[in-house]
Amino acid sequence: MSGLSPRRPLAVTMGDPAGVGPEVAAHAWALRREHDLPPFVAIGDAAAIESQWEGPVRRVSDMDGVAEIFHNALPVLHLEESGPLTLGQPTPAGATCALHALETGIGLTRTQATSALVTGPVSKHALHGIGYTHPGQTEFIAERCGVTATNAVMMLAAPGLRVVPLTVHIPLAAVPEQLTAEIIVAKARIVARGLRRDFGIASPRLAIAGLNPHAGENGQLGSEEAEIMAPAIAQIAAEGIIIDGPLAADSLFAPDVRKHYDALLCGYHDQALAPFKALHFHDGVNLTLGLPIIRTSPDHGTAFNIAGSGRADPGPTIAAIQLAGKLATNREHSVAPAK
Repeated sequence: MSGLSPRRPLAVTMGDPAGVGPEVAAHAWALRREHDLPPFVAIGDAAAIESQWEGPVRRVSDMDGVAEIFHNALPVLHLEESGPLTLGQPTPAGATCALHALETGIGLTRTQATSALVTGPVSKHALHGIGYTHPGQTEFIAERCGVTATNAVMMLAAPGLRVVPLTVHIPLAAVPEQLTAEIIVAKARIVARGLRRDFGIASPRLAIAGLNPHAGENGQLGSEEAEIMAPAIAQIAAEGIIIDGPLAADSLFAPDVRKHYDALLCGYHDQALAPFKALHFHDGVNLTLGLPIIRTSPDHGTAFNIAGSGRADPGPTIAAIQLAGKLATNREHSVAPAK
């Protein structure tokens, strides 16, 4: 990376070894110079990379010397063989390897052996088959970091756009009940704190989308804006956080509107992610605010259908590594806040 860079390497978990995680991690290393990537160590089954990539791999047992090795070979913290590997076909052994990689990456980052955690894609179905009970990786990471799941806030980030779904993986019918004023206030605080701490934005500007069409049309199309959102916004503003809303969601993502804000808060999953992915499908990064560690992830799944075909795009993983390095640098070097 140009200028300041993280003092320690990043941890990049490979995710499910039968998916595209190992391939995109290897290709990210191959493109490290073109994208000015900070040193990172891949965590998982080294054989998953070696079976489909002819580039140089160096197995390591600890973080000593990883930064030096990174210049000439991909450092891999090899955990265990994931058993007979057929690309595109998840197995219990592969899910166990992915979970072990995630636990190892969390531990390395919590103990500051690595500066940030970048998580590769996993199969929730395969994980649940070995007894994993968390909805996703985010909730597992939060638990291991001693943070309640509600205080781990998902943000999708790309150049010029950051979005936060205030409710995430729940049925649409459950959103009005679960989108409370307390949730809005708590997550807005976490978002503002994250923007200041990790992005160096001194006075973050937030906007919140109305839940109903036209932000409720003064109660004609719904009452959530007046009864839930307005009191929450008043409380947030009283705490000194700049926030506008509720604003009509159908115009919030227009270029001339979104450029005025550092983050857009949306009522439910698809209200945030559908327009975000339309704009930044290949360079969007999933990050988790509210944790004591930095965690990012490429915004895609295991893509079992193309695993091993050579068609997996390393762009999202490269973007996740770049952002993790930037945020780690901001924390470690106390970068002056942006004006």
